[in-house]
Amino acid sequence: MGSETHGEHHAHADIPGQIVLVLQGGGALGAYQAGVYQALHDGQVDPDWVIGTSIGAINGAIIAGNPPESRIERLTQFWNGVARRGFDAASWLPGLANWSRDLAIITQGVPSFFTPRLASWAGIQTPVGPERAAFYSTGPLRETLSRLVDFDYLNRKSTRLTVGTVHVRSGRMRYFTNRDAPMDVDHVMASAAFPPGFPSVRLEGESYWDGGIYSNTPLEAVLDDRPRSSSVIFAVQLWPSSGPEPESIMQVMSRQRDIQYSSRAESHLDRQKQIHRLRHVIRELSRYIPEEERNAPEVQELLGYGCGTTMQVLELDAPAFNNDDLNRDIDFSSSGIQRRWHAGYEDTTRLLALAPWREKLDPMDGVTVFRMASKEGQG
Repeated sequence: MGSETHGEHHAHADIPGQIVLVLQGGGALGAYQAGVYQALHDGQVDPDWVIGTSIGAINGAIIAGNPPESRIERLTQFWNGVARRGFDAASWLPGLANWSRDLAIITQGVPSFFTPRLASWAGIQTPVGPERAAFYSTGPLRETLSRLVDFDYLNRKSTRLTVGTVHVRSGRMRYFTNRDAPMDVDHVMASAAFPPGFPSVRLEGESYWDGGIYSNTPLEAVLDDRPRSSSVIFAVQLWPSSGPEPESIMQVMSRQRDIQYSSRAESHLDRQKQIHRLRHVIRELSRYIPEEERNAPEVQELLGYGCGTTMQVLELDAPAFNNDDLNRDIDFSSSGIQRRWHAGYEDTTRLLALAPWREKLDPMDGVTVFRMASKEGQG
């Protein structure tokens, strides 16, 4: 279970390059990510780098902030802690179970995650300051993360962690990583500070929100990383970028959320494919430049834009279930969490068996994508 020796991340010896796990935001849907990680762990695939936004940052911090042998236990503790029981009793009446579940979450919160800030509901125009301008308090999440994440271990950099945030005043995306500076609970809290539900978090004297309001798929963090390294990227998609045409207002609202939170993952990949192909073209062109000219400083600078790295993106698409509704991201019912965890585990086990990283790559293609649709759901 886990990596064979501390700090070695290639127990699955035939995976080339660094192993990266990329986790979207999506609230309760993030239980799927926990199942994905458990299957990687059982398959002895130990990520070198975990990148997350929102619930992906929370799962990512629990993974990177614990030694491999403790990670499944800590993930289980988190998801058991946020699971709400008793929402399935009304399932004999279509829609009632979902309605009662959503109402309970909205009015009561999740005790180990967030609790209502009643004064905010009464005065949404009252100035209360950036750290209190939200409908819920995330004090419980701070306590939960402080208990489940070993930040001393995290900052020893055995596993790299990157979390996505948005700078409130500038509206610009910013990624924080333990490779460059120590991280603490505030960095994870900031990445999960989704407004107006959750309050902003102050880092370096500035307010930050959940990176999902700008880009919910932090794939760009690895594709734009410097220095570039060949990577096999397990990208976990919680929101489908494609789907059927909606036929009701509720379906329209649900489809709109899918498009919004899938956050241009496809366009990111298309752009990166173009960029990496150009880098490979530059590398190939260098072979046609005479050696005496190739060593000139100005030519070397230009050739620096070329590279031969490959990015193999293995995309895992979380399933939709027939009883999912507009608010499925707050489906913290114990059955919903268990179902999504199981789906993540089963899908990733199938992906590892297929081992798509073994396929021969076109030397001119810097980025390749393999998509794994879930067999779960729709039932």
